[in-house]
Amino acid sequence: MAETVTLHTSNTTMVLNVEKGKQPKYVYYGAKLSDYDQQHLQTPRNGRMDAYPAYGMNCPAEAAFAMKHADGNMSTELYVTDLDRQGDITRITLKDPQYPISVTLFYKVYQEEDMIETWTEIHNGEAKPVTLTQFASCSLPIRRGNVWLSHFYGSWANEARLVEEPILPGEKVIKNKDGTRNSHTDHAEVMFSLNGKGQENTGDVIGAALCYSGNFQLKIDTDDTEYHYFFASINPDNSEYHLKKGETFTTPKVALSYSQAGLSGVSRNFHQWGRKYMLAHGNKERKILLNSWEGVYFDINQQGMDQMMGDIASMGGELFVMDDGWFGDKYPRKVDNSSLGDWVVDKNKLPDGIEGLLRDAKKHGIKFGIWIEPEMANTVSELYEAHPDWIIKAPKREPVLGRGGTQVVLDMSNPKVQDFVFSIVDNLMTKYPEIDYIKWDANMPILNHGSQYLTMNDQSHLYIEYHRGLENTCKRIRAKYPDLTIQACASGGGRANWGVLPYFDEFWVSDNTDALQRIYMQWGTSYFFPAIAMASHISATPNHTVFRTTAMKYRIDVAMSGRLGMEIQPKNMTDDEKALCRNAIKEYKGIRPIVQFGDLFRLVSPYDKVGLASLMYVNKQKTKSVFFWWKTESFQNEHLPRVKMAGLDANKYYKVHELNRIDLRPMDIEGKSFSGAYLMNHGLEIPYRNEPEYAKKNDWSSRVLLLEAE
Repeated sequence: MAETVTLHTSNTTMVLNVEKGKQPKYVYYGAKLSDYDQQHLQTPRNGRMDAYPAYGMNCPAEAAFAMKHADGNMSTELYVTDLDRQGDITRITLKDPQYPISVTLFYKVYQEEDMIETWTEIHNGEAKPVTLTQFASCSLPIRRGNVWLSHFYGSWANEARLVEEPILPGEKVIKNKDGTRNSHTDHAEVMFSLNGKGQENTGDVIGAALCYSGNFQLKIDTDDTEYHYFFASINPDNSEYHLKKGETFTTPKVALSYSQAGLSGVSRNFHQWGRKYMLAHGNKERKILLNSWEGVYFDINQQGMDQMMGDIASMGGELFVMDDGWFGDKYPRKVDNSSLGDWVVDKNKLPDGIEGLLRDAKKHGIKFGIWIEPEMANTVSELYEAHPDWIIKAPKREPVLGRGGTQVVLDMSNPKVQDFVFSIVDNLMTKYPEIDYIKWDANMPILNHGSQYLTMNDQSHLYIEYHRGLENTCKRIRAKYPDLTIQACASGGGRANWGVLPYFDEFWVSDNTDALQRIYMQWGTSYFFPAIAMASHISATPNHTVFRTTAMKYRIDVAMSGRLGMEIQPKNMTDDEKALCRNAIKEYKGIRPIVQFGDLFRLVSPYDKVGLASLMYVNKQKTKSVFFWWKTESFQNEHLPRVKMAGLDANKYYKVHELNRIDLRPMDIEGKSFSGAYLMNHGLEIPYRNEPEYAKKNDWSSRVLLLEAE
């Protein structure tokens, strides 16, 4: 007898047909169904609706699961044997009728966030090991029509670039095989717009995020049926897994969300779910910090750090982070070619040690943070001399070296390496419990395949075991240091994923701090990640990556749309620039709860190339909002669209106040009130140029408006 499994959230419904002896089948996923509509659902036609198709008995079709049994059989059948529903979690157990192999499908519902998490557990009951060759976390059929895909590509210093395209017949594969980081070149998150090219605040959209820190593969197969078939998984390339007798393999979770409020609607669901259930300290305001990297690079010294601390404190900042270059005894860290692994203070640079830095931070009334890169080493290091067997390298071959010509990756599959990486944080925090913040970097991919710890038979486990080891280590750190703030940096934005964020408070969006390019990167990042997790810093010009010169106000206005910080040498700033930053930090503290916890509404995309980009955050009560408007190019006699706002209460009246104002005269809307209906249906006319005194004019224009209900 078939049983209908219905998963409801506040605004969505997923329906599966579960019958013992058959594959569970998707019937519906979309807007919330009434009881009547649920009872009269039409059965889908001309599609393969299997929830977890296995390979071998319909070979031409794409499968979610494939394996080689202990006797060499390449085929598997998975049929329902049990259904269990407890609270928010539904378990559907599938078994092969000929082999003691079982797969359990999990579905976990988050009501208010309109989120459904799904994952699988694969158990081997055979007498000998079996080989898993495909092990997707989920499979989801999506009805054909005018379906568009939004996904994210890029590279170092150009992360999270948005691309939007129709899904066409054939196969679309989005993947990453970096080994240590996974979000530089592609992201493990996608959105499907079901009504044509995605719109920000209207239209039916499905969002999917694979919550994993390692190599991934997202695949969309479109064949001669009426459906697209979406699969999300650990990347199976060179990762066949030998599942031992009695062992269970758990796949990463996939978070699914559906919204009728467009792309931004799905984003808001992910942000709420992420802040509440995933991100470390997602309910806690983030501090405004100064990071030393672009200010001094490796030129760390006690006096210089004290000066930078005093400067950020004088501007209202709350935290100073000392970046790379502070460590090494036998091999002092002067450039990027030595010392990783030797986490002892370089006494020549810091004669008073970290104790002195903490003393100075306390003197200035701010907190102190520090940079580490614990998963890595250099061949020029005491660690490597003592433990060459701890690095990842191909058997019988010399290691492939990375950054600085000497960098290597430690083998996180090795429990001794996990203990060592844990000890780096543990030793720092035990000796210096006043450390408030750790910037955790990872600057090298896995370039050569080989583990000196895993057996030769299990070398294909390397990519998977690396991230199991990383997760185990992060869990240990969080168990002992639950209040520590930790940033995930990985050559910039290499670890923007929901796999690591339960153990990290934020991530570094990109090493590229250029304000104009950051608009594009932060726009794409915001599809799945909330502002509170996006470190966004004011930096010097010409920018250190692209050498563009942008106005200080513009840099401020872009950085304020994320977690505000600074990446600059304050002693090189003019008094005017310091005053602007001092005022911006003060004003950001006022809007911090709105930006970091509010609902995001993207309004005009920079990717639409209309000369501007705009978005806004609205608090839950719809009483306060912050509106951002940035020009992306400047021409004489230009014509820009008027921006309609979103997310406000149509019946409330909002008073307008411009933040970070540099104009000699306020805008004509300053201090005036407008109805939410007017702002959303009509919008405000924004002057195309900032108008400071003549000598300070430039070709960069931006506005930040605070709207407060009366």
